[in-house]
Amino acid sequence: MDCGTSMVKYILFVFNTIVSIIGILGIVYGVLILQSIGTIEVNGQVGFPPQAALPIIMITLGSIVVFISFLGCCGAIRESVCMTMSYAVCLLVLLILQLTVVVLLFTNKDKLDNAMGEVIDKVWDNRETREGGVFDAIQKSLHCCGRMGPQDYVGSVLTSGLPSSCCDGSCVNPLNIYGGCREKFVDLMSGSSEKAKYVGIGLIVVELVGFIFACCLANNVRNYKRRNGY
Repeated sequence: MDCGTSMVKYILFVFNTIVSIIGILGIVYGVLILQSIGTIEVNGQVGFPPQAALPIIMITLGSIVVFISFLGCCGAIRESVCMTMSYAVCLLVLLILQLTVVVLLFTNKDKLDNAMGEVIDKVWDNRETREGGVFDAIQKSLHCCGRMGPQDYVGSVLTSGLPSSCCDGSCVNPLNIYGGCREKFVDLMSGSSEKAKYVGIGLIVVELVGFIFACCLANNVRNYKRRNGY
């Protein structure tokens, strides 16, 4: 094996080790965020609130990155053309998916904000979810009140006043009453999507570098084996 191929091999191994560590840190960070968000309980059933979607995506993405990086490490150390090319293909697929998501986030911000707002609208408009305590659980999780604000409860046939989840302490003091859930949820998800765009760009660059090194290593190993086969 020539010096250049050996160098690419060890660079790819170190690269994937670092990426694996980043993936593990992403999983840990996602778990910590998920724990801070907590769960909501409705009619005895426990689940995650809507804002838990992003940390769950982060944990899933981190797990995929760790798996792909492990495949790349094994392919580099064993000098396996099959494993290295499988790693390169997985990286390329992941890269294309992330590029698509980043482009959509940049070009469809208003649509994304509307979609996030509709999540709250649908929960509020559904009588069963309101009476069943789903919206009350969302209010506790997001520290908000009503769809657009506490005025949504004025004249409501479902309640004679503001629920305790609408306020930070006593609802008698107007300063303790939270704002609307729709705006708060949209702001939360919009801020998270802004961060996700730039994190996604960083990941795309890193994955592109890994893809190039993997293709170089696989090509060099294949040529080396062909030369020594004669």
